[in-house]
Amino acid sequence: MSGQTFEFTLESPAPRLDQALVQALFALDVDVSRTQVQRLLKDGSITVNGRTARASQSVEGGEQIVVNMPEPVNTDLVPENIPLDIRYEDDDLIIVNKPAGMVVHPGTGHYRGTLVNAILGYCPEIEGVGFEKRPGIVHRLDKDTSGLIVVAKNEKTLRFLQGQFQARHVEKRYLALVEGHVQPPTALIDAPIGRDPKKRKKMSIVTDPKKRARSAQTTYHTLVTYNDHTLVECELHTGRTHQIRVHMAYIGHPIVGDTVYGRRRQTIKLNRHFLHAAKLTLKRPSDRTAIIVTAELPPELQQILDKLAEE
Repeated sequence: MSGQTFEFTLESPAPRLDQALVQALFALDVDVSRTQVQRLLKDGSITVNGRTARASQSVEGGEQIVVNMPEPVNTDLVPENIPLDIRYEDDDLIIVNKPAGMVVHPGTGHYRGTLVNAILGYCPEIEGVGFEKRPGIVHRLDKDTSGLIVVAKNEKTLRFLQGQFQARHVEKRYLALVEGHVQPPTALIDAPIGRDPKKRKKMSIVTDPKKRARSAQTTYHTLVTYNDHTLVECELHTGRTHQIRVHMAYIGHPIVGDTVYGRRRQTIKLNRHFLHAAKLTLKRPSDRTAIIVTAELPPELQQILDKLAEE
């Protein structure tokens, strides 16, 4: 979202302007830190009612905000010869089985080795499709989530797929191993998600209607119950940051390996969290027929299930 201008009205009072701006920009799908907002305020890139302002000043609600997001210093995208596990491809799109540990697009601390770098090496024509820093990317997966992700090859397909995601016509199913025995076996989790007020990179359930949050719904189905764990299939009805991880932790069953929302000391040794995007169903842009793509669990996750089954 760099190099763009955002104009909006602050809806609620807040003790500090910088905190209010982080929350307001998050609602616009702009991921910035409080430090970045403070820097933008200091540089005059953010105005309040047409004037520069201090990060520490309070807001009453109703202020008119204009944010000019500068281009990042490092904007070069480098094609890289990185092997890709392609599960589907046609003239308009590619569906890739992303490994855990791979970041989807370049960002702070991750300028090489991302899925975008790999896609550019495989399919150079996606350069310039959509946003400059994440060409062709329609949706995202966390770094340590493996599984299926779709990439558009052209602008028309990008807009078509974005429309499908926004209309919730794309079926996304994940496999997750969680702590404990889940009850009831099947349920809909309907709990809004917002930025954690203390930790910027963490999300949390927001129950206060006065605080900024986005609606989030996840349906889970129990597949296998082990001694101390449960394998569930989760269907996303919305696509919020860390949604499944936050929702499963919220009902008392955090995902195995998730040290952010779960236990710091894990009962199962795993260098990632046990979350895998296993199935993706969407419409083909050319003829509107259904594309159904699946990806089996990677070996490190399947080995855990095999061990649990032997206990």
